[in-house]
Amino acid sequence: MTQATPASLLTIFGATGDLSRRMLLPSLYSLQAEHLLPDGMRILGTARSELSREAFAQMVADSIHERIPAAECNDEALRGLIERLDFFSASADNDVSMKALADKITNSRNGDALYHMSTAPKFYGPACQALAAHGAAGPGTRVMLEKPIGTDLASAIAINDAVAKAFDEERIYRTDHYLGKEGVQNLIALRFGNSLFEPLWSARHIEQVQITVGETVGVEGRGDYYDESGALRDMLQNHLLQLLCLVAMEPPAKFDPTAVRNEKIKVLRSLRAINHSNVGTDSVIGQYTAGASEGKVVPGYAEELGRASRTETFVALRAHVDNWRWSGVPFYLRTGKRLPSRSTEIYIQFRKVPYSIFGGPAAADMQPNGLLIKLQPEERIELMLMSKTPGLDRNGLRLSQVGLDLDFHEEFAAARKRIAYERLYLDAIEGNGTLFVRRDETEAAWQWVDAIANGWRDTGMVPKPYPAGTWGPSATVSLTDRSGHSWRE
Repeated sequence: MTQATPASLLTIFGATGDLSRRMLLPSLYSLQAEHLLPDGMRILGTARSELSREAFAQMVADSIHERIPAAECNDEALRGLIERLDFFSASADNDVSMKALADKITNSRNGDALYHMSTAPKFYGPACQALAAHGAAGPGTRVMLEKPIGTDLASAIAINDAVAKAFDEERIYRTDHYLGKEGVQNLIALRFGNSLFEPLWSARHIEQVQITVGETVGVEGRGDYYDESGALRDMLQNHLLQLLCLVAMEPPAKFDPTAVRNEKIKVLRSLRAINHSNVGTDSVIGQYTAGASEGKVVPGYAEELGRASRTETFVALRAHVDNWRWSGVPFYLRTGKRLPSRSTEIYIQFRKVPYSIFGGPAAADMQPNGLLIKLQPEERIELMLMSKTPGLDRNGLRLSQVGLDLDFHEEFAAARKRIAYERLYLDAIEGNGTLFVRRDETEAAWQWVDAIANGWRDTGMVPKPYPAGTWGPSATVSLTDRSGHSWRE
């Protein structure tokens, strides 16, 4: 494996798009402000738009002022970022423009080059192959791809094959922005940096695991895209499965790209299939109807879309990781739009004490211990334990569940809350692939998800309605009830 060196040129394809304005450009500004970008590294924006360098620089400045808090904006950092910028119009399906872009790249770099494909996935292959055809994808270059890659296993393989014609696997960095979140990285630190948890991290001590990614928003103008993907492909195939892997994986030999990703792929390959034979009992799908969200009356999905649809805006699954560590432990996964709160959390419920020594009211008070890892909107870890309720206990000892709470906003009050792409950009610029997703991971995830989607189709399952502002269809409750569990809300 060739040792990567920091990139001297970052080229952003789709530099005028929504993701670039909301996340990428503000992340680069913050890295610039903290003097973390390599000295002399140039940033080349490219898109179909015909923009001058000055117009692109103004767009960048507008994005920074819109997305970065005023207290964190300073003119010197913005000037420093703008000095790095250039813009070149090109289109992946126009070979003349791609040759001119490749020539521009060759003349602009004096070391490694990083390409970030912030475009529709259908352009990944053509853009990468055009770069290769014109001599801009050789040694010292690497490429970031945004997930989800494809819409099913077949399309993912086709895109991966197309990109692989231009870049070796070790030079392909598939981005799931959840892996750049501080809380997600802290999950790794929690598991493997503390002797307290790892001995308990198995079916012997854990009763169930719940992973929730809830959104209060609707489709927000993305109706046509979302109607093609739905909650299963848009969120579960990406973010929830990555979180499941980090919870369930075996300890890697060390914290490096190969070791970490080897353990994650083992989890994906151990997932019990959910298909036509069990999709009716192990999955629930829903679509929001009109209701109230964040105190406002909101329309249903079909009204927002402008037509009837069978696309799911909510999915809940009962999954099982069939291996030695997790045999018999259900992993409940749920995600959806127009839910009561915007939250991403992992809840691990430990098994009850084998025998209660407390009689009387204390026996009824007993609750299992739990570990709650909240990733957004705030980052927090809470360990739920049983404690004596204060009092003289004249009618018998009473117990209460209390939380040992590590609030990152309080504990690390001086630390700035970072955009996930700051970490991901810095790692990709420096050639560290640990927090990026390998090809076999993406394809194993699609294989599992495809079986679910095919099961819904084969059995005629359609989304059940749920009012906006609720936790999905009522059938979601029975998904956990059948195993004697309940959702944490």
